[in-house]
Amino acid sequence: MDLIYALAVGLFFGLGVFQLLRRDLIKAAMGFGIISTGINLLLLAVGAYDGKTAAYTELAQVSQPSDPLVQSLILTAVVIGFGSFSMLLSMINVIARRYQTLDSDKIDHLKG
Repeated sequence: MDLIYALAVGLFFGLGVFQLLRRDLIKAAMGFGIISTGINLLLLAVGAYDGKTAAYTELAQVSQPSDPLVQSLILTAVVIGFGSFSMLLSMINVIARRYQTLDSDKIDHLKG
């Protein structure tokens, strides 16, 4: 099961970084969302005490419960991620209206 989690987290991070490096700002925002999902999956995967108990199992099903701190961290990360993703989309909306494009190479005034 740990191999499946490791492959899934690696796939999410790889796909997210690939999307972040695209020129289209909407695809870059999608990469941001994919990476935040990968982080949440990573937190869920490491939430067990002994490596045998999954972080999402119920207390009555196993002898050793999972860590509730991980579940609260994931819930907090989802809420904060939703707020930051909506802020990112609103900034992309302003850029698209001002410069009439979503291609990051065609926007000259964003360079420092």
